[in-house]
Order: sequence, then C-alpha cells, then structure tokens
Amino acid sequence: MLKFFTFSVFFSLLSPLFSQIIFDDFEATPSPVNWQPDNCNLITHYDNPFVDGVNPSSKVLLYHDVGGQYANIRFTHPYGFDMDVQQIFSFKIYVPSDALTGNQNNQVSLKLQNAILGQPWTTQSEIIKNIQLDTWQTVTFDFMNDNYLNYNPNSGAPVNRKDFNRVVIQVNGENNFDQVLAYIDDFQYDGSEILSFDQLVWNDEFDQNGAVNPDKWFHQTLIPNGNSWFNNEVQHYTNRIQNSFVNDGKLSIVAIKEPFTNQGITKQYTSARLNSKFAFTYGKVEVRAKMPIGVGTWPAIWTLGKNISESGAYWHTQGFGTTGWPACGEIDIMEHWGSNQNFVQSATHTPSSFGATVNHGGQIVETVSTEFHTYTLYWYPNKLVFLVDDKMHYVYQPAVQNAATWPFFQDQYLLLNIAIEPTIDPNFTQGAMEVDYVRVYQPLVDEDTSSLGEFDGLHPIFEVFPNPGADVIYLHIDEAMQCARINIFNLQGLIVQSVEVQESITTLNIEGLDRGVYVIQESKSGMVRRFVKG
Repeated sequence: MLKFFTFSVFFSLLSPLFSQIIFDDFEATPSPVNWQPDNCNLITHYDNPFVDGVNPSSKVLLYHDVGGQYANIRFTHPYGFDMDVQQIFSFKIYVPSDALTGNQNNQVSLKLQNAILGQPWTTQSEIIKNIQLDTWQTVTFDFMNDNYLNYNPNSGAPVNRKDFNRVVIQVNGENNFDQVLAYIDDFQYDGSEILSFDQLVWNDEFDQNGAVNPDKWFHQTLIPNGNSWFNNEVQHYTNRIQNSFVNDGKLSIVAIKEPFTNQGITKQYTSARLNSKFAFTYGKVEVRAKMPIGVGTWPAIWTLGKNISESGAYWHTQGFGTTGWPACGEIDIMEHWGSNQNFVQSATHTPSSFGATVNHGGQIVETVSTEFHTYTLYWYPNKLVFLVDDKMHYVYQPAVQNAATWPFFQDQYLLLNIAIEPTIDPNFTQGAMEVDYVRVYQPLVDEDTSSLGEFDGLHPIFEVFPNPGADVIYLHIDEAMQCARINIFNLQGLIVQSVEVQESITTLNIEGLDRGVYVIQESKSGMVRRFVKG
C-alpha cells in the first residue's frame, strides 16, 4: 500500500478526537521523528527485509544492538505526553532468531522519561512485553491498564504524571552484552482510547410494520456447504415473513418447528439470519433485544468481516469475499444458549483462537427472555469491550496484535439470527428473538468552527462540505492557504489521501475510502477538520 506521509502531531482545535497523535512509518528520509541511538546502531529508512501481509511497508527502522550494555533508541517530544488523556503507545516489531546471541528473554520495553533531568531515568516508568521471534507483530503499551515498573517507587502512577517527554525503546533488556537485531515500524502514540462514539451513523428502529427493511438487511438463506449450516445446526434460514417481520416497533426473528424443503433438502426447523447492508470499522454497537427460551435455541448478535468468503453471505454476493473464516474475524456481541438459560456470552474468533475459543466472557442476566436488555460493543483500534445494560463482562485486548490475533482493523457487518442445535427440546414449537433497535455510533463530527487557530494574524476559511459525504467532498479554503498540502488521516493516524490545493474550492474524490470518520489537516496553518464518509 502506498503511503504518502510519515508523521503527524495533531493539537485539535475542535474536540478531543485527536488531542495528540504521533506517527512514524519510516518511509521518509530523514525520519521526521528525531530518533537517537544509545550504545547501538540505528538506521531510520531501511529496506524492509520481511515484507508480508502484516507489514507490507517498504521501509522500516533498523535497531542493531551490537553488544552495548544499555543499548536502546529514543526520541524527545517538545510538547510532552498528556498521560491523563492518552496512555497508549504502539509499534510493529520483527526480531529474527538467527540474529540473537545469549539467552536473554525475548521482550521489548517502552520507557517514559523526563529528558529535562540530568539523569532522566530516575523517574522513568516502563512496560515490558514479551515478543515472538521471526514474525511481524504489533505491541501495545497501555500505561493505564498494563503492569508498569517505576524506577523510583515514589514516582506515582504514570497516568498522574505530566513530566514525560521522552520515549525509550529497548529490545531484550539492559545490563547485558548480548547482540540483538530488530526491525521496527509504524510507531504511534495512539489517542484512540479517547474516541467518543457519539455520532449515530447507521440504525434501524423497526418502526414500519411488515417485512424487514430490504435497504438495510439481507436474508442469508443459501446453505454454505450445500448440505447444512455450521456447528451441526438443523434449521433452514428463510426469507419468509413467518420467520422475520416487524410489528409494533419490534423486529421478530422466529424459529419454528415445521418441515421445510429448500435447495433440495428437507429440515424440521426454520429460522432467519439477517446480514446488515452496512459495514464499518470501529465504533459502538447497541442492540436492545429479548431472547427466546428453550433448550437447543441459539440466538446471536454478532459481526463478521466484510471480506468473508462465505457463499450466500451478502458481502460475498457483492464481490468482497476474499478471506476465509476465522481470518476474516468474528465478534460475538451476544450469544445465548437455551441449555444455559440466562447466561449471555461475548467472544472473538481469530486465527489464534476459534471454534471453542478461549477468548470469551459473560454474565448472568436473570430476565434475558422476559425483558429487553441492551447489548453493547465498543470497538477500538486496540481492544473490544462488551457490556450488558452498561455492565462490562469482557475485554478482548491481545498484548500482541498481528494477523493471528487481530483481524479487526477493517470493515465488519452485523448479523442477527437464531440457530437450532441438534439438542433442541422435542417439545419446542416456536420461539422468537425480539429486537427493539440496532444502532451504530462513531465519533461525532464537530462542525463548530468558532475556535480556529490564527494564520498570518487572520482566521482563514477552511471548510468541508457536504459533511457527511459519500463519493465527493469539497474544501473551501482561504486564498492564503492555496498551494498547501491537504492530508486525510484515518482514525489510526495514517494518511489515506494527500493532495496539493490550488483553488479556493477543491474537489476531493473519497469514493475509495471506507465508511467512517476521517481528519483533514491543512499543512500551512496546521488546522484540522473532521468529516464522515457515509
């Protein structure tokens, strides 16, 4: 993937979506971050020797500890780090096993220090993470939630500190003379944790009686393997109104005991499986619903990667099916088994753990089948948080993000269904999952332009319209800002589009961008605006 930009620092003048983001992908030379070596060799624009799907970048940072006792690399940031607001640092790393000596633990640490001090390490705070050899992986350092080590035990929690302005990265520890070769890429001071998902970007309130809205939902009915659904399920999914309909402001997905023949196969149960015709990356999902009752019923509210290569799935029919399960990623917002009445579970399925996944958590909801409850997913760039009625029961946040643990960096779509297990109670006749609403939120687009930064003593025009936009947006800019470069960033701080503006009204084609929230920065004034790609 072509990258146009390597480093950005946002001091947002509009809202705390990006109060500060630092990003360096080492594509530019010289590197825009002033990296410095201590007791080691450092090259900041080095050909990536291990290009793959996890890290297709052409350039990386080379870190070569040739036996320095305290080898590390570091940089100092002029504004420091507001740890009260943002606590997350991350980067990719690759350590080849044939370039190590000694028997040190395979690890990487990130230390925060005060560079103003004569001995900056005396008040440092450090997080150490284990790493795998011979693979690219993303390592995240969360100074709020991870275990940290203070050099001085009287220093206090790092989130309460205001004096950190230096980052130090060290591979395989200090106070040894062993050698280490490592490659580092995509360093980021990640402000994603302060994302506020306030903008309703897609929803269904089920306020029109009759059939399910075909503009929003697709009935998935094709048996994917030609004989049966997965997990030995025994139902047919249909598009009949008997199995899914809207009435009195509620969607009903109904499982029915009845013989039904479809695709040349007769089954004894029918149900419905809905795919959303909307896919998104990051945000908050809220579904208010009431579950059926009965051993053998298996209702679910969940997501799958838009890229799943599953015959009959909506996005597969639209030409997006390139990736098998579980590499596409699956997020189970809510599952309920009638054999374990009142227990609801959330889980993730990835190449690192799928099927009987170890990545799950749940809680007891005593009235799950008699009252409506709100099932919520918060999807951040580094973790998934699951709640019922605002009570959290599971967080999925792998210490290392790579293709095996974290496929959740691109679009997923929603599914609502009731499956029938072979253990279905022989007395079961009919049961429904009722859904009051489905809502997806992403960060609010702040249209307040009252607090613009000064540029040559003026408040220049810098407007984006329409907002939200679909395929094309327009920039209205001040004459003094013409010939400036406009960069569009995604929520990970990566530039996805870059153009030089020559006119007061500039047209930007955003058809190729995924749905979601983006930031536009103008290079001369540094001003930013946010917009939603709808």
